[in-house]
Amino acid sequence: MERSETVQSSLRSRLSSLRVWKGGELGPGQLAFLMVLPALIFLLIIIAYPILYALWLSVHDVTLKGLAKGDMPFAGLSNYARLFRDPVFWRTMRHSAQFVFLSVTLEVTLGLGIALVINYQGTRTLGSINKALMLLPWAVPPIANGLMWSYIYNPSFGYLNVILVKLGIIDEFMQFAGNPKLALPAVVLAFVWRVTPFSVLLFHAALQVIPEDLYEAAKVDGGGALDRFRFVTLPLIRPTLAIVLVLRTAFAFMVFDEIFAITYGGPGDQTWVASWYTYQYAFNYLEIGTGAAAAYIMAMVIAVVATVYLLLVYRRVEYG
Repeated sequence: MERSETVQSSLRSRLSSLRVWKGGELGPGQLAFLMVLPALIFLLIIIAYPILYALWLSVHDVTLKGLAKGDMPFAGLSNYARLFRDPVFWRTMRHSAQFVFLSVTLEVTLGLGIALVINYQGTRTLGSINKALMLLPWAVPPIANGLMWSYIYNPSFGYLNVILVKLGIIDEFMQFAGNPKLALPAVVLAFVWRVTPFSVLLFHAALQVIPEDLYEAAKVDGGGALDRFRFVTLPLIRPTLAIVLVLRTAFAFMVFDEIFAITYGGPGDQTWVASWYTYQYAFNYLEIGTGAAAAYIMAMVIAVVATVYLLLVYRRVEYG
């Protein structure tokens, strides 16, 4: 008891010592600012500086030799102009758009569907062990997930081929990661398997706070399951939906590990996405300025798409 009182007294004395701001008392806002100031400084150091440095690199002609000697002449927007003239860059952006559309659509649909099943009155007895197993894919490191799926897709002994042959869907083992038409969907499937539990977790948390009275009132008014989802569930989980869409789109644009482990960008450039293009130019071709410019274009695309998501999800919808 004495130790607890001593700790409380020490905390009060420390807080009281903070209550001096330009000769006066600290207001709640000023005290809150002081409390978060160390975190803000830390974020500026580890986030803002690399971002600004990458922007500086994107407008300079930077090579590995130039970095060593400090010889990095100003290039203006020539790195960006070079990207816009590169047909591979435009194919890369098309692949990125396809990957984002497929993965986000599948992830949000599956995540919301699984969350609705878990939240359903008849399945709320789902044990904590089963919930933990459902979240297990999310805990798998991305590179490990890519290696696992590369074995699943293996054209000689992959489990996917074994299952499809036994079911009679295909007659012989086939290429998945090496097929130009199937390579990108194969990476999408591996990526969605890993990240969908994150969406399930967020949607399940949002569904848990919806009052049951609203569903009962909708039933009394004659609303079916689809009506209850449209007029009760969907409007109330809209903020969570916006968060999921923004986060998952950003992470889908930045996918790298699964592509590295499963296809290594192939066959040809069929799985070259924005992050892979940036990696190739910055670290394989050692054209660091061009790689930094590609990264900034990817960041701007993500920002635009995220803004559109927020405008669409948060717009006021008039229901008849």
